[in-house]
Amino acid sequence: MSHLRPALVLLLLFTVLTGFAYPLAVTGIGQVIFPAQANGSLITQDGRVIGSDLIGQAFMSDRYMWPRPSATSASDPTNPTQTVDVPYNAAASTGSNLGPTSAKLAGRLTQSSEAWKESGFVLPIPGDAITTSGSGLDPHISPAYAQAQVARIARARNLPEAQVRQLIEVSTEGRFLGAVGEPRVNVLQVNQALDRLRS
Repeated sequence: MSHLRPALVLLLLFTVLTGFAYPLAVTGIGQVIFPAQANGSLITQDGRVIGSDLIGQAFMSDRYMWPRPSATSASDPTNPTQTVDVPYNAAASTGSNLGPTSAKLAGRLTQSSEAWKESGFVLPIPGDAITTSGSGLDPHISPAYAQAQVARIARARNLPEAQVRQLIEVSTEGRFLGAVGEPRVNVLQVNQALDRLRS
């Protein structure tokens, strides 16, 4: 009995500290120092949330910049034991896990390459134009992939290519601290900027 009381006191103390005080402190600090990031890096338009800086979306109209392919999936509504492709499904972040000998992967790469050729894409095709990211939710593409879409977007919006190209250059994010990562373009942000242009 003499050991029971200190054990219960410590259990209660650590429950309060690690279960309530610490999470509240971290949440409070996050809200004060990084409020946008702490709330999901949400992007709003006309007072309505339209997406996040951190999660890609499946834009397929010729008027918009296209993201890289997504390998996310969800349960098949007609057969719950199977899955179906659901691009940019944030509830199922995953890569395809298909290896170099996969017939499904080879077919998807061929299909993506053909679609790019039909849209007037100039070869060679950037890798991120036809391959998925590890998460399946990557909101960024490479500057090369973004610039490769200029002619299609300009034609669909009846804009000068130079204007679209400049918009992409201005929207290109550099390496973190000048050394970490690769230059990248956020697809949703560029598409918002395109909608703000007169076309």
